[in-house]
Amino acid sequence: MSSDELNRLSTQVHQEITFFDYNDSKIPCLIIEQKRFDKIMIEVAGRPLSVETNLNILQDGLGHVFVEILLNFSQGGISEKFLLNANESIDFFESLATTSMLALSAPNSHITSSNVFMIQLPKPEKAINALEIIKKGLTCA
Repeated sequence: MSSDELNRLSTQVHQEITFFDYNDSKIPCLIIEQKRFDKIMIEVAGRPLSVETNLNILQDGLGHVFVEILLNFSQGGISEKFLLNANESIDFFESLATTSMLALSAPNSHITSSNVFMIQLPKPEKAINALEIIKKGLTCA
């Protein structure tokens, strides 16, 4: 990965991540703008749905690892993409691998079960495998 590519990816990193406590588990949570969150909730509320979750790992062999999280909702034609810098958010991916769950919430909302959209990963082994690849990529430096 060239320094230009590294800089380009760094400017696209989603900054707002946190954790949501649910049944004594630390669920990784992406904070998204209120308008996006509301759109998702309007489109999927009360409908059976699945969310295809893919983790694309970008690494340069020098210890820089970025992860693109792709969410494709089966209802409402919704696709979301988030880029995280794994160097700065390894705990996010450890929690994702441990819980097999991901949460979405809006800024300025108190993170409670009423304003968090929870996603159960359909294939938990993907998060576990991704964590192994991320950790290897981080130690390549």
